[in-house]
Amino acid sequence: MHRLATVTLLAMCAAGCDKSNDPESEEIVSLENDPYLWLEEVEGERALDWARERNAESLSYLEALSTYAELRDRNLEIYNSDDRIASPAIRGGYVYNFWKDDNYIRGLWRRMTIDDYVARRENWEPVLDVDALADAEGEDWVWKGVECLYPEYERCLLRLSRGGADATVVREFNTVTKQFVENGFFLAEAKSNLSWVDEDTLFVGSDFGDGSLTESGYPRTTRLWERGEPVEEAEEIFAGEVEDVASGVSRIWDGDTPHDVAMRYPTFFTTQKFLMNGDGEFVELDLPADSRFSTIFKGQVIVELTSDWAPAGETYAQGSVIAIALDDFLAGGRDFDVLFEPTPTRALTRNGISSTRDYILLGVLDNVVSKLDRLSFSNGEWTREAVDLPDVGRVSILSTDDRTNLFFYSYEDFLQPDTLYVSDDGGDTSTAIRKQPEYFNADGMRVEQLFATSKDGTQVPYFLVTPKGFEADGKAPTLIGGYGGFQVSRLPAYSGTLGHSWLERGGVYVLANIRGGGEYGPAWHQAALREKRQNAYDDFIAVAEDLIDRGITSPDHLGIRGGSNGGLLTGVMLTQRPDLYDAVVVQVPLLDMKRFNKMLAGASWMGEYGDPDTDDWEFIKEYSPYHNIKPDVEYPKAFFTTSTRDQRVHPAHARKMVARMMEMGHDLYYFENMVGGHAGASDNTQAARNEALIYSYLWDQLGHKDN
Repeated sequence: MHRLATVTLLAMCAAGCDKSNDPESEEIVSLENDPYLWLEEVEGERALDWARERNAESLSYLEALSTYAELRDRNLEIYNSDDRIASPAIRGGYVYNFWKDDNYIRGLWRRMTIDDYVARRENWEPVLDVDALADAEGEDWVWKGVECLYPEYERCLLRLSRGGADATVVREFNTVTKQFVENGFFLAEAKSNLSWVDEDTLFVGSDFGDGSLTESGYPRTTRLWERGEPVEEAEEIFAGEVEDVASGVSRIWDGDTPHDVAMRYPTFFTTQKFLMNGDGEFVELDLPADSRFSTIFKGQVIVELTSDWAPAGETYAQGSVIAIALDDFLAGGRDFDVLFEPTPTRALTRNGISSTRDYILLGVLDNVVSKLDRLSFSNGEWTREAVDLPDVGRVSILSTDDRTNLFFYSYEDFLQPDTLYVSDDGGDTSTAIRKQPEYFNADGMRVEQLFATSKDGTQVPYFLVTPKGFEADGKAPTLIGGYGGFQVSRLPAYSGTLGHSWLERGGVYVLANIRGGGEYGPAWHQAALREKRQNAYDDFIAVAEDLIDRGITSPDHLGIRGGSNGGLLTGVMLTQRPDLYDAVVVQVPLLDMKRFNKMLAGASWMGEYGDPDTDDWEFIKEYSPYHNIKPDVEYPKAFFTTSTRDQRVHPAHARKMVARMMEMGHDLYYFENMVGGHAGASDNTQAARNEALIYSYLWDQLGHKDN
């Protein structure tokens, strides 16, 4: 399906304790007197020496724990297993897959025919060996994806990162010759947007020098780049403002009909939308700024609404999906068909629209359980029906084919491994063609969905996964995961790592579906935006307290984990409710909310958090972890992780928080991976190590200490 993908906005991908601020200390760390600004020098020698010293201190303990080596080795065995499902990406008549194992550390891009893949043959044909490329060129290449020219998919733009950073080098590649194109399209390392127009033309946004990037560090301008032309001389055809998050242009396809669409993002959640007319001019589309213009399908414009909209007297509800003929819309028509309308429990998943040749597929959540609807459009009428799914769990559309009705999807839940299904008729029938092996013994384990009551009375759902032989005696080592931001939904998923490292060893796992996510649609997200952010933290606190009230666990046995925005969540829990937890994992986090908008991509997230350089600081400072840590409070011994090569969330968030806590005499652990980007790891070996460190820490903290 050709969704709009002009700009990749990288979102990132807590009873009894007084959390009020001391008026004399709430500004103890400010923009003017922050003593740790030097830690914001990402690769400054002093900062790196500091990080290496912290690593040595923490790793000498964590890697010596009796659980560490066993967990690391088992993780790596799982991550490199030949029995993993090779996730499919349909391009032309092929299924492409990017594969990592112990032979291909950096990865192998490979393909086979769709028929062979569906028939479960193993006829993989190598396309590009990234390990061999890195060795030959002496570069620390990390694969970051590919954009290929529709519909033949012969010419592709490969993104390669040094060390896992978001900035990439872009190089043109030919999938027939399996070689980089001599004198082909090439972009130096930058955060770039590209879209094929035809074999010899691209829309390109990149770092072209002064004024070409926004304050968030993303492309502001787009150029029309002809083959053989120096990109610096390419004609600029579209531009946003420096204050915007980003802007860009892309070509999408409705069957054989191309449409060129420009997007300007004034904030993370708002866009101005433009369509190029026959004269080569961009005409602004009369759509709400906070709506999502998803695609054009059989001449119909598909739009997702994140707020109520009444363009011609009739109100279309927040969270709906609506459609109208493009020609009618451009002529002023506003009589939309409603393809999906939410209910109090039912919402469209974020990025939940896919399409085949004849069908639109809608991913839906009903009380955080996946559903799938199929819609067809014929003779001016839409028809909708539910696709029969295997069970109650998580369903993910993996790849669709615009030229046929074939698509692949997977089903999983906490205790059942992924099963890959194929439908070649748009969903009328499905066939299971691959199943991932069981990486842990789930016999006797149970999954329940429970609800906690938040501070304002909101019912907050959470999933409880209990191990074999579980009894609610208040002593179970329990780990809560959460996120609560950017309308990202956290859903049931099978994890061999969680299973063997935690559940199989007697741990309880909880997934908290707090506000700020998308589990109940846009309203659930907006309930924790900006000045309402404390709602997400109150929800997480409510889940923790509910677990304690039910006798499942106790503060001495309760741990929490979160990354990126989830790292901000666990950082807030550390400072607001240190009495509730005895283990806190804070991964690639935001923590200094006074300066987050001045570090790397931080300015792009002001739509989520607010602008700390305005009066918004009055509500942001109430939860900013860096500004709420205190010397006279007893905190659990937290574990902070980050990556030097993270170009999304600055490593200084974790560095500065740790330095400040150490200055106050608080004990903690810290690990900064010197490569890996925002994921914290760039290959399976690093990922296996990171997860082993985290789970060894959790067992050590939550009552399973070495003697």
